[in-house]
Amino acid sequence: MIIRKEEQKITINEHMRGGDGSVQLRQLLAPEQFCGHGRLFSRLELAPGCSIGVHPHNGESETFYVLQGTARFNDNGEERPLYPGDVAHTPSGQFHSISNAGQEPLVLVALIVNS
Repeated sequence: MIIRKEEQKITINEHMRGGDGSVQLRQLLAPEQFCGHGRLFSRLELAPGCSIGVHPHNGESETFYVLQGTARFNDNGEERPLYPGDVAHTPSGQFHSISNAGQEPLVLVALIVNS
């Protein structure tokens, strides 16, 4: 199966999880394509000053892979920078948030799978 760029669904999520500004999500796989093992595989783009608010993951994990920009990642209350090529993983039972800490768009791939 091939999903061409022009076929990928794009949504804009305002104040995602209580964060600032908006997040553009480009759906790479639809939830039904996970065969019950996950719910999100998307390319996310956050403009400078935008963020995804603090939220927990229970019964699932979320992994971010940074493609472009600089992020400030809240890892269970500990703020840490992320740069292109970095991976941040939040297992079930933990919480996180992420924000664009730079002057260019923050682009990352997000994957949420069931634990």
